[in-house]
Amino acid sequence: MIRFLKALILLPVAILIVLLAVANRAPVTLSLDPFSQAAPEFAFQLPLFAVIFAAIMVGILIGGTASWLAQGRNRKTRRQLRRETRQLRYETERLKAQSPSTTTLPATIPSQARSI
Repeated sequence: MIRFLKALILLPVAILIVLLAVANRAPVTLSLDPFSQAAPEFAFQLPLFAVIFAAIMVGILIGGTASWLAQGRNRKTRRQLRRETRQLRYETERLKAQSPSTTTLPATIPSQARSI
């Protein structure tokens, strides 16, 4: 079912990407020289769809990195809790092995319960 839903969503997206690439295949000049507009030193002739896709990929990388950095505090807390849980499990197992397994607590009746 999940594979079908993925295909249902990704197929139209893929079709739109292909249509975008076919419709925007004319070459454009990508200039990385902000000082010389007439004869730029760093200029490339690329199809427009390549520029668009590269910009999207750079945006995804920047957004993913920012999200990863913002969640660092949560990852640190999770590591500390995992370490504490491991230590408490070890201590519990050690205490279980140390005490006899047939130990029962004495049955005590509270004083108020006896009077009823």
